[in-house]
Amino acid sequence: MRTVVIAGGTRGIGRALADRLTGWNVVALGSADADLSSMKDTRALIGRLPERIDALVLSAGRFSSRRIVTGEGLERTWAIGVVAKYLLADGLRPALERAPRPVILNLCGVGGIRAGRIHWDDPQLTGGYSLLTMTMQGARANDLLGAGFAQRYPGSPVRYVLYNPLFVNSGMHRYFDQPLRSVIGVSAALFGTSPAKAATPLAEVLEEPPSAPLTALRRGRPVPLPDPADAARFYDLMQATQK
Repeated sequence: MRTVVIAGGTRGIGRALADRLTGWNVVALGSADADLSSMKDTRALIGRLPERIDALVLSAGRFSSRRIVTGEGLERTWAIGVVAKYLLADGLRPALERAPRPVILNLCGVGGIRAGRIHWDDPQLTGGYSLLTMTMQGARANDLLGAGFAQRYPGSPVRYVLYNPLFVNSGMHRYFDQPLRSVIGVSAALFGTSPAKAATPLAEVLEEPPSAPLTALRRGRPVPLPDPADAARFYDLMQATQK
């Protein structure tokens, strides 16, 4: 039986994917399992997970209209949506490489859409935080995480897939203040894809991973890969935050 670890697997699209993967050993991680805003707790979580993992799904995220700093000095949205994903992918790489066809599926928000940028000199936005700016930077950062992983481990059997499911009615509107919360919530209910429907192509990626080391998809369609130079620079930035 194949094992999948889903960070953010207790609600939204992560939960829908967990429900979709019949026949798999599903390890669905939520806030009760670990505080992903803490590097210490994330590293401890890695040590408790199975020694062989066939698939890792990175769908955890938490957003805030105001800047919140963790006890480790990290902005919380950045810590959960970027740093924790970096730690999980790198820390679970040995467990993934014990599987015959390992894959990492990162539900990033860019997937080829040229929006958002890395604030290289101030990635945690100490000088000007907004929910939109951090969200779009996080989306770009996750694209670069995938590209950086593929570059850093060229001989690894792990296939890394960046996937943007576009507009999903996943409950993200609850993180916004009114009246935007109501506007986004109504729009998601009317026009967004249901989590169950969005999970179907994700399950297919896990069942049959691509052959390429790195794949970027926007609702199933291939899109251009991230810039290799930016990816290498960003991976260096991530490694520096661990020192």
